[in-house]
Amino acid sequence: MNSENNFLTEQEVYHHLTLSQIVTKDHRAAGVFEKYNLDFCCKGNKSLGEACKEKGLNAEEILSELQSVNIVPNENNLRFNDWELDFLVDYIINNHHQYVKDSIPVVSAHANKVASVHGKNHPETIELNKIFTVVYKDLKQHLMKEEEILFPYIKYLVKVKNNNSNPERPYFGTIANPIKLMESEHTSAGDNLFSIRKLTDNYTLPADACTTYTTYYKELKEFEEDLHKHVYLENSILFPKAIMLEEKIFNS
Repeated sequence: MNSENNFLTEQEVYHHLTLSQIVTKDHRAAGVFEKYNLDFCCKGNKSLGEACKEKGLNAEEILSELQSVNIVPNENNLRFNDWELDFLVDYIINNHHQYVKDSIPVVSAHANKVASVHGKNHPETIELNKIFTVVYKDLKQHLMKEEEILFPYIKYLVKVKNNNSNPERPYFGTIANPIKLMESEHTSAGDNLFSIRKLTDNYTLPADACTTYTTYYKELKEFEEDLHKHVYLENSILFPKAIMLEEKIFNS
């Protein structure tokens, strides 16, 4: 910052921005929010001050970390908010959807093994297995609906805009309808993964954890962090812009 006054002004601004707005300004902020278990995707409409108050966190300390993040050069700070929607769709599918598809069988196998071997001494692993089974079954259906229905329609809207052609209404009426369902399913998945985080005490390993147990907890943590970024891109960038695009096309 150029001066102390500018720094304080920026702090005040950040304090009242929502978590999703902060991540939109600089995607690197996601790492700070992950550290403090602040949900910037499904519950990203809360202000930083409000979210910190709910968690009993010191907002000034987190603001300080955000300031540090923002002044560190990072060539990988992708400008998601500037991308065309069809490009963003492809990015989400190729990175986050593919990650989920690749991870599900691996994490599921480890969940079963750990519950089978350690369930007697660590009964929470049995519950973890049940919850993750729900998560992966729900996500498989969720990804299919996005890839076969919602995302193709978003690409269609982009094509209509670029070609200045006459649009046709989808059978679901308006894009807001499937988006509402997708956002509800995002919340459900996020809540289930938060339950996993609580059951594992923030992925804290027991003293007798074997290699598979250790790997499993690392996988669960990575899975949750990826889902947060995945949902953020859809809820905070892709979906609002797609709704605006559809409105612009049909009202022009």
